[in-house]
Parts: sequence; C-alpha cells; structure tokens
Amino acid sequence: MKKHYPVFAGILSVILALCMVGCGGETEKTPGGDGGSETSSWYDKEIWMTASAALPTAEAVLPTSASLNNVAVHDPSVFYDDVTQKYYAFGTHFAVASSSDLITWNQLAGDNNWQALYDKEDPFVGPAGRTWPRALEKSVTAAAIQDKGNDTISTTWAPDVMKIGSRYYMYYSITDSFGSSKSLIGRVSSRNIMGPYNVDEIIVQSFGMGGQPNCIDPELFYDKDGKLWMVYGSYFTGIFIKALDQNGAPVVTDPNSDDYYGTLLWKGGSGTSGGKVVEGPFVFYNAETDYYYLMTTYGDLSSDYNMRVARSKSPTGPYTDMVANHDLTRYSDDNGVKLAGNYQFKEGATNTALGHNSVIKKDGKYLVVCHVRSAVGGMHHLEVRQLYFNKDGWPVMSPNRYVGESAGTVTEEKLVGNYDVIVHTKGTSKEYAHSEAYSLTADGKIMSGETEAGTWSLSQGYYCTITLGGITYNGVVAPGWRDYGTQKGVYCMTATSDAGLPIWLNGAD
Repeated sequence: MKKHYPVFAGILSVILALCMVGCGGETEKTPGGDGGSETSSWYDKEIWMTASAALPTAEAVLPTSASLNNVAVHDPSVFYDDVTQKYYAFGTHFAVASSSDLITWNQLAGDNNWQALYDKEDPFVGPAGRTWPRALEKSVTAAAIQDKGNDTISTTWAPDVMKIGSRYYMYYSITDSFGSSKSLIGRVSSRNIMGPYNVDEIIVQSFGMGGQPNCIDPELFYDKDGKLWMVYGSYFTGIFIKALDQNGAPVVTDPNSDDYYGTLLWKGGSGTSGGKVVEGPFVFYNAETDYYYLMTTYGDLSSDYNMRVARSKSPTGPYTDMVANHDLTRYSDDNGVKLAGNYQFKEGATNTALGHNSVIKKDGKYLVVCHVRSAVGGMHHLEVRQLYFNKDGWPVMSPNRYVGESAGTVTEEKLVGNYDVIVHTKGTSKEYAHSEAYSLTADGKIMSGETEAGTWSLSQGYYCTITLGGITYNGVVAPGWRDYGTQKGVYCMTATSDAGLPIWLNGAD
C-alpha cells in the first residue's frame, strides 16, 4: 500500500486496533510521529466476516458516474493527503488526478502540463530545445537527454509522492532517451501537495554501463519497523530495493560502492534474450498475513501488459511465488503470481494494458490504482480495483472496477446462477482471455450448458474453491458492480491456482 507510515506489530497495535474498531472511526498513523499520513481504519476480520456482503445498487453507483468518470494518469502512484483530505494519483508526463473516495476522480493536470506542479514563470530550455521547469535543471542536465527525433524524452516518469515532516517530496525518474539504461531518480519538494515543487536532488543514477539497473519507477514505503525503503527499476537488470534515511535521502551515495544500487529483488528480461520488461514495482505490507507484497508489471503496455505479485517476510527479500523452484532473481516469464492479463468479458470493452499500479489501504480495504489501456484507439485511463487475500494469504483482484463495495459473508444459495468466467492466460501473452458462460448449481457443480465442467465450494461464507479444467483455484467471493451488458450489482469470485494463474467469475444474467 502507499503507506506513509509503518505498520507496527505487537501489543500496542492490538490495543490501538481494538480502540479504533470500538470507536468506529478513522485514525492517522505517521512514521515515528513525523511524516505523511493516510486515513485508514484498523478493522478486525472477525467483525466484517460476520456482516453480509451487500451488492452495489444503481441508486448508489450511477450518480457518481463511476463507470464513466475516466481520467488519464499513466503509471499512477496514489497518495492520501491529510491536509486536503483527498487522494492524489501522480503519473508520467506530469499528469495528476484527485478523488475524495477513490471512485470519482477529477483531472488536475493533463499530460505535459508541468506548469500545474512547478513554477510556470521560471522555465529553462534543456537538451534538444525542450522546455522544462527550472526546478529540474540539475537532473535534466545530469541525464544528458539526447535528441532522437520522436523518441526525445521531455518529461518525468512514474513519480511517487511522500510526505516527510511538513514537506511533500516527489520522487521521479528521467532517462536520456527511450529504451536507454542511462537514467536517474531525483526528488523535488514543496510545502503544498500540488506544488510548486523545487530543490532538486539526485537520489540514484545509472550511467548506462553493464550490470547497472534502470533507475526509473521509484516507490517508497516504510517497513513494519519504521525503516524507509525505495524500490525501483525496470527491464535490463530488474527491480532493486535501496535503503533511505528518515529524511528520504539515500543511505549510500557513492556510485563506486557495491551497495549504491541496493539489492536485486526481481530479475528483468533483456531484448537480446527475448525476455519481457519487468517494471512498475510497488511494495506494501499486510499486518494480518505478516508478508510484504511486491507487485510488478510485465510486457508491453500496447499489447501484452500483465500484473504480477510475489511476497516475502522481509522487505529486502527473497520474494517468492507459489512455485518452489522459481528464483525471482533469475529471469523467467513465469515468475510471480499473475493477477490479470489481457481479457474481454462478453459485451465488454477490451482492456489491453492493466498494470503499473500502486496500492492504498482505505477503511480496511486494499485498493489497486492502475492504468488501463484500451485496444480501441490506444487510449488509457485510471482505474481502481479492490484487492483481497485468499485463505493462503495470496492476493486476488476483483474483476470489477471499485465503486465502494465491502467484503462480507455470502450464503451458497445467493451464489447459485449464471457467470461469465475468465481463465487468464499463462505468462506474457498478446492473446485475450475471453469469457465463457458457466452456471453454478446448488449441489456444488459448475455446468457448461448441460455438461458438468467442474466443482465449487464455499467456506466461512467468504473463501471459495473452484475446480475447472482439472485445475483448482482458491480465492474469495465478493460483491461488485458489473459495468458491461446490463450494469448492476453482482457477486464475483476471484481466485488463483497453485501455479499462480487467476480465474474470475462474474455474475451474469
């Protein structure tokens, strides 16, 4: 989650959690009492598991235009600001959007509108004759941006905002040209969430030499002991984690040090070996499972994007998936538990790219904020999906866009009926997983027309087990809002197999 506070373990946390549940309110937590904050309710799973799940209604959903209110923020990183009491999604090309509920969003800055975040009265002309905000002059000069025609880089990539003390820090990346490993991560700061940002500092830099990581896609998080880390990287050598001090500056600053780049967590592919891009790292901690979860995105955003996750007991790894012999520090297209790939529901729009996400916790819910690129016209927009955890502590993602739904218990009788079923593809594939029609019967069978195709079962009114095509999947049942066909509230099932491949069942007419 975009936590700007550590999750504290032990007796004190239990007491605080019980207090917050008992008060029914929200609390703000900060690292060491000094830092940014995020509104979040501590909740007891045993409490919400005793409440019945309620389906979203048209009366509640449609006035928010949740299925229509699209904003464009590429590579969104979500941040909750305790001053304005709003959520902000910061993205590549200086784009920004805000929301009070993570459902309805407002576009605050479109692509390339850097004037919304920096002093518009103080620009400078950088390499290749491009105009930049003066605040970025140090980083832009150090990156030595090249003029390669249409590939000229004239923007920051994948920024991440962190509040430390009374200042907001925006960590961003710049590369000298598209597809180059010559890159750096810098930061600027401001007294206000929307700037103007200034005081440029370089955090880590790659000089394009063999073995150096691609210094892009930064994301900061506190571990459960209050230590601050930055994960970053993409392609080439892969995803790394680097220690920061409590002021958000790097602990190791000497490029000649063996520890300058930090620790490799997830190996990236290379073009020469046919490997796929691994990008957009995000780490969050779940106190209930006591795991750190590292999310990444594989593939090309225009064709075969897919979202994955691995977990570890330590922020620095090793991170593992469900397959015992997978070493994530060695490249494989099968690494990680897949959360979603290319898919198309019946009567639904085709989603090509669903990835490069961040995660935030709100009212006890883990919510994925990502960008989705449509195959039609290549346009992209921001979406939020709720993330659940199966009985084994592995994340599974809702097949539906978030509209405020809450988990709860369901009876078997309510789940009997027709479903659109997506069985996601293996690895990084340009192929679409198209939905097929199945029905769930009261005696635990999954039917394809008149033919028995598998089985299903429910435990604790929440956890589900699905067997289809000889493969068993473990997941959860949740309410959702189906925004294709006849828009309405439905029950859905989201689960993963022992090989880390997902399946979605979405309620159908």
